[in-house]
Amino acid sequence: MSDLEERFSDALHSTSRSWRQAVDRRLKNLGVSQASWMTIAIAAKARSPLSQSELADKLAVEGATMVAMIDRLVKAGLVLREASTTDRRVKRIVLTPAGLKIYEKVKTEAAALRRELLQNTDPKKLLMATELLEALQGIIDTQA
Repeated sequence: MSDLEERFSDALHSTSRSWRQAVDRRLKNLGVSQASWMTIAIAAKARSPLSQSELADKLAVEGATMVAMIDRLVKAGLVLREASTTDRRVKRIVLTPAGLKIYEKVKTEAAALRRELLQNTDPKKLLMATELLEALQGIIDTQA
Protein backbone atom coordinates (compact mmCIF):
# COMPACT_ATOMS: atom_id res chain seq x y z
CA MET A 1 0.00 0.00 0.00
CA SER A 2 1.38 3.40 -0.92
CA ASP A 3 1.84 6.10 1.69
CA LEU A 4 -0.99 8.11 0.11
CA GLU A 5 -3.38 5.13 0.17
CA GLU A 6 -2.55 4.46 3.81
CA ARG A 7 -2.94 8.15 4.64
CA PHE A 8 -6.33 8.18 2.89
CA SER A 9 -7.47 5.05 4.74
CA ASP A 10 -6.39 6.47 8.10
CA ALA A 11 -8.06 9.83 7.37
CA LEU A 12 -11.30 8.16 6.27
CA HIS A 13 -11.52 6.00 9.39
CA SER A 14 -10.53 8.78 11.76
CA THR A 15 -12.85 11.37 10.19
CA SER A 16 -15.80 8.99 10.19
CA ARG A 17 -15.33 8.25 13.88
CA SER A 18 -14.82 11.94 14.73
CA TRP A 19 -17.89 12.96 12.72
CA ARG A 20 -20.09 10.49 14.64
CA GLN A 21 -18.62 11.70 17.94
CA ALA A 22 -19.32 15.33 17.01
CA VAL A 23 -22.93 14.48 16.19
CA ASP A 24 -23.16 12.50 19.42
CA ARG A 25 -21.96 15.50 21.45
CA ARG A 26 -24.55 17.67 19.70
CA LEU A 27 -27.31 15.17 20.53
CA LYS A 28 -26.48 14.59 24.22
CA ASN A 29 -29.44 16.77 25.26
CA LEU A 30 -31.84 14.32 23.57
CA GLY A 31 -30.92 11.61 26.05
CA VAL A 32 -30.17 8.96 23.42
CA SER A 33 -26.88 7.18 22.88
CA GLN A 34 -24.96 7.18 19.62
CA ALA A 35 -26.05 3.60 18.97
CA SER A 36 -29.68 4.57 19.61
CA TRP A 37 -29.80 7.61 17.36
CA MET A 38 -27.91 5.79 14.61
CA THR A 39 -30.42 2.92 14.80
CA ILE A 40 -33.35 5.35 14.76
CA ALA A 41 -31.88 7.28 11.82
CA ILE A 42 -31.28 4.18 9.72
CA ALA A 43 -34.77 2.87 10.47
CA ALA A 44 -36.29 6.25 9.59
CA LYS A 45 -34.39 6.56 6.30
CA ALA A 46 -35.28 3.05 5.09
CA ARG A 47 -37.76 2.86 2.21
CA SER A 48 -39.61 0.11 4.06
CA PRO A 49 -39.32 -1.30 7.59
CA LEU A 50 -36.08 -3.21 8.11
CA SER A 51 -35.66 -6.46 9.96
CA GLN A 52 -33.44 -6.63 13.03
CA SER A 53 -30.76 -8.43 11.00
CA GLU A 54 -30.90 -5.82 8.22
CA LEU A 55 -30.46 -3.08 10.82
CA ALA A 56 -27.55 -4.98 12.35
CA ASP A 57 -25.89 -5.25 8.92
CA LYS A 58 -26.31 -1.53 8.23
CA LEU A 59 -24.85 -0.66 11.63
CA ALA A 60 -22.10 -3.30 11.36
CA VAL A 61 -23.02 -4.91 14.69
CA GLU A 62 -23.76 -8.46 15.74
CA GLY A 63 -27.35 -9.70 15.78
CA ALA A 64 -27.34 -10.11 19.56
CA THR A 65 -26.19 -6.51 19.97
CA MET A 66 -29.02 -5.35 17.72
CA VAL A 67 -31.60 -7.36 19.67
CA ALA A 68 -30.50 -5.68 22.91
CA MET A 69 -30.60 -2.25 21.25
CA ILE A 70 -34.09 -2.85 19.86
CA ASP A 71 -35.21 -4.09 23.29
CA ARG A 72 -34.05 -0.77 24.82
CA LEU A 73 -35.71 1.29 22.07
CA VAL A 74 -38.98 -0.66 22.46
CA LYS A 75 -38.87 -0.13 26.24
CA ALA A 76 -38.29 3.61 25.65
CA GLY A 77 -41.32 3.70 23.34
CA LEU A 78 -39.28 4.73 20.29
CA VAL A 79 -39.76 1.65 18.08
CA LEU A 80 -42.05 -1.33 17.68
CA ARG A 81 -41.38 -4.81 16.42
CA GLU A 82 -43.94 -5.78 13.79
CA ALA A 83 -44.31 -9.25 12.33
CA SER A 84 -43.32 -9.59 8.69
CA THR A 85 -46.17 -10.29 6.30
CA THR A 86 -44.03 -12.79 4.39
CA ASP A 87 -42.07 -14.57 7.15
CA ARG A 88 -43.49 -14.86 10.64
CA ARG A 89 -39.99 -15.46 12.09
CA VAL A 90 -38.92 -11.98 10.99
CA LYS A 91 -39.69 -8.85 12.96
CA ARG A 92 -39.65 -5.49 11.18
CA ILE A 93 -38.62 -2.41 13.14
CA VAL A 94 -41.00 0.55 12.91
CA LEU A 95 -40.59 3.93 14.55
CA THR A 96 -43.33 5.10 16.90
CA PRO A 97 -44.50 8.73 16.85
CA ALA A 98 -42.01 9.37 19.70
CA GLY A 99 -39.26 7.72 17.64
CA LEU A 100 -40.14 9.88 14.64
CA LYS A 101 -40.00 12.97 16.87
CA ILE A 102 -36.51 12.01 18.06
CA TYR A 103 -35.47 11.38 14.44
CA GLU A 104 -36.63 14.85 13.39
CA LYS A 105 -34.54 16.36 16.18
CA VAL A 106 -31.54 14.20 15.21
CA LYS A 107 -31.94 15.21 11.58
CA THR A 108 -32.18 18.92 12.44
CA GLU A 109 -29.15 18.89 14.74
CA ALA A 110 -27.08 16.77 12.34
CA ALA A 111 -27.90 19.14 9.45
CA ALA A 112 -26.87 22.17 11.53
CA LEU A 113 -23.58 20.51 12.47
CA ARG A 114 -22.98 19.46 8.86
CA ARG A 115 -23.46 23.07 7.70
CA GLU A 116 -21.04 24.31 10.38
CA LEU A 117 -18.37 21.74 9.54
CA LEU A 118 -18.61 22.20 5.78
CA GLN A 119 -19.29 25.94 5.56
CA ASN A 120 -15.76 26.81 4.41
CA THR A 121 -15.33 23.83 2.10
CA ASP A 122 -15.01 24.50 -1.61
CA PRO A 123 -18.14 23.01 -3.25
CA LYS A 124 -16.04 21.50 -6.05
CA LYS A 125 -13.81 19.72 -3.53
CA LEU A 126 -16.87 18.54 -1.62
CA LEU A 127 -18.36 17.14 -4.83
CA MET A 128 -15.09 15.37 -5.71
CA ALA A 129 -14.80 13.85 -2.23
CA THR A 130 -18.45 12.78 -2.26
CA GLU A 131 -18.13 11.14 -5.66
CA LEU A 132 -14.95 9.35 -4.58
CA LEU A 133 -16.62 7.97 -1.46
CA GLU A 134 -19.73 6.92 -3.42
CA ALA A 135 -17.55 5.15 -6.00
CA LEU A 136 -15.63 3.35 -3.25
CA GLN A 137 -18.92 2.30 -1.65
CA GLY A 138 -20.03 0.89 -5.00
CA ILE A 139 -16.82 -1.12 -5.32
CA ILE A 140 -17.14 -2.42 -1.77
CA ASP A 141 -20.80 -3.36 -2.34
CA THR A 142 -19.93 -5.42 -5.43
CA GLN A 143 -17.31 -7.36 -3.45
CA ALA A 144 -19.69 -8.23 -0.63
